Amino acid sequence: MRIVITEFISLDGVVQAPGGPQEDTDGGFAHGGWSHAYFDPEVLGGAFDAALGRAEALLYGRRTWQSMAQAWPQQAGDPFADRINGLPKYVVSGTLGESDLTWNNSRLIPAGEALARIRELRAAEGGDLAMMGSPTLARTLLSEDLVDELQLLVMPVVLGGGKSIFPTDGAKRPFELVSTTAAKSGAQVCVYRRATEAPAGSPSGSPSGTPAEA
Repeated sequence: MRIVITEFISLDGVVQAPGGPQEDTDGGFAHGGWSHAYFDPEVLGGAFDAALGRAEALLYGRRTWQSMAQAWPQQAGDPFADRINGLPKYVVSGTLGESDLTWNNSRLIPAGEALARIRELRAAEGGDLAMMGSPTLARTLLSEDLVDELQLLVMPVVLGGGKSIFPTDGAKRPFELVSTTAAKSGAQVCVYRRATEAPAGSPSGSPSGTPAEA
């Protein structure tokens, strides 16, 4: 399976709380919902539809899974909602138990086993293992060179600080630009895939961290 991450992202690399004011206020973040002004149903909505259409399973951190689990089960009858509700959903968490996973087809990956389990999923036959949001988990997977594709929905706004998906370990990880599509709102959908060049400067033999629950 390919691990494909889709993120709303600002010009300064912030991915925190694009959907609403109370989505994630960690660090005093005050711009929740910043993506709405630039959302284009045809271009950006189409990118989400295409990503979901290629997915055979979804991967979330705990916080993002909880937000999605509150919103999508009530949207039955909409093709996008029916698709997202029906797909297998893996949630990485050190605090949730199996009994908490009330959203259809949700499966727990204990935080301490996350990297090993995600490597197993990636090595299995299948289509895309799609991620949306979950910035801390996304950053961990990028740092472990487990991300095959990035679909970045770049918004023409600078937020001045907030959560990022990008590692800060000094390692070089090449990606290739596959496509870019501009929306009338000024947003762009930029798709990047792992380059064939081996990452230069990647730390070797470093211990793997435990993904957090964002």
